[in-house]
Amino acid sequence: MEDIPDLALYLHLSIITFFNELSLEAIISLAIIVLLLLSSAMVSGSEVAFFSLKTKHIDLIKDKKTSNSKRLLGLLERPKRLLATILIANNFLNIAIIILSTYVSRTLFDFSDYPILGFILQVIVITFIILLFAEVIPKIYAAQYPIRFAGFMTAPLVFCRKMFYPFSSLLVKSTNFIDKKLAKKNQTISMKDLSHALEIAADEKTSKDDKKILEGIVQFSNFYAREIMKPRLDVVSVDINTPFNDLLKIIAGAGYSRIPVYKENFDNVTGILYIKDLLPYLDNNKDVEWQKFLRNCFFVPESKKISDLLKEFQDKKIHLAVVVDEYGGTSGIITLEDIIEEIIGEIVDEFDIEEIIFSKIDDSNYVFEGKTLLNDFCKITGIKYEEFENIKGEADTLAGLILEIKKELPHRGEKIEFKNMEFVVEAVDQKRIKRIKVKIK
Repeated sequence: MEDIPDLALYLHLSIITFFNELSLEAIISLAIIVLLLLSSAMVSGSEVAFFSLKTKHIDLIKDKKTSNSKRLLGLLERPKRLLATILIANNFLNIAIIILSTYVSRTLFDFSDYPILGFILQVIVITFIILLFAEVIPKIYAAQYPIRFAGFMTAPLVFCRKMFYPFSSLLVKSTNFIDKKLAKKNQTISMKDLSHALEIAADEKTSKDDKKILEGIVQFSNFYAREIMKPRLDVVSVDINTPFNDLLKIIAGAGYSRIPVYKENFDNVTGILYIKDLLPYLDNNKDVEWQKFLRNCFFVPESKKISDLLKEFQDKKIHLAVVVDEYGGTSGIITLEDIIEEIIGEIVDEFDIEEIIFSKIDDSNYVFEGKTLLNDFCKITGIKYEEFENIKGEADTLAGLILEIKKELPHRGEKIEFKNMEFVVEAVDQKRIKRIKVKIK
């Protein structure tokens, strides 16, 4: 262990030697170190000054309309480039300070007998000086006076941006590449995070309807056409050879403003009939060639996201699309109203016939029709749609879900267990499940 009195004597003699043998070269080196330290402080403080400028500060800078303020705003237009320039310049200055300080200390002092003292002076003391005078103090000042500090450092940073342009370009391109990779990686969980944030943010002042609309917006892009379409068995359509009088009876009974028209069977939809096109001929006793009023069909695959479909409806100015499966067969239809209902809830107009697709016995027991869409089933019962992700397969209805779980057509009265739910088949024919009782445990 080093002798403390000898160390104190060495320090005393070293200080005397330092002042006695202080050469011109050492003085110049010390002056350069001070200058570099001051430059590092200014560059370091400019990082806080520029990136703490708020909207009100920027408005004040715009009002000045000077050449310096224009250059300042130009730097802010490319924040990544500005930050890269500041970091590169600051690191260059700090490295230069460390190299010069090490050179000066080794020139003036001999630490061969006291290596620990040399380590303390060359590493700990120099690091402390850099942190205090080139990092902490200037950043505190810059945070207090951001406009003044940023304005003063605008010209030096413009010069540094030109000097370090190749290095900053490499750094910016690298960060852009990493940003894109991280953005793609995080995109899959963003909706879940947003949904969770909505649950946390909702308070007593948030109405139930408002919360449903917000949840609908969050989940909107997660649904596909097959999940909200009206299945083909429930679609009102007409054969292209239907007489005009029979067509009017079908229209009156259906109450829809648009009806798909097919040739031979529903898998061969040839057009969409707009009921408004027939209004001038309602009092015509003669047989009207109504087929000439057919409009072109818009076909979409089952896997079409409803967020993309809504955009296409807006662009094409249409309200109805025919949903087809992978083999080209017709699966059903989807309307603009169906898509909007996923956000704001059920829309009932004067032509809608309220169809009871379920009955609620109590808070735990329901009776549903088999054709009830899984999406509607979840809304009614409050069960998360994600509960069925791994089991539902291609099923979009409650009956389809039972078939996916059972793997065969169940008989009447059969019970099917799934997680905390119990399904009892109450009515079934040879081809489909018609009615299901659901108990939520």
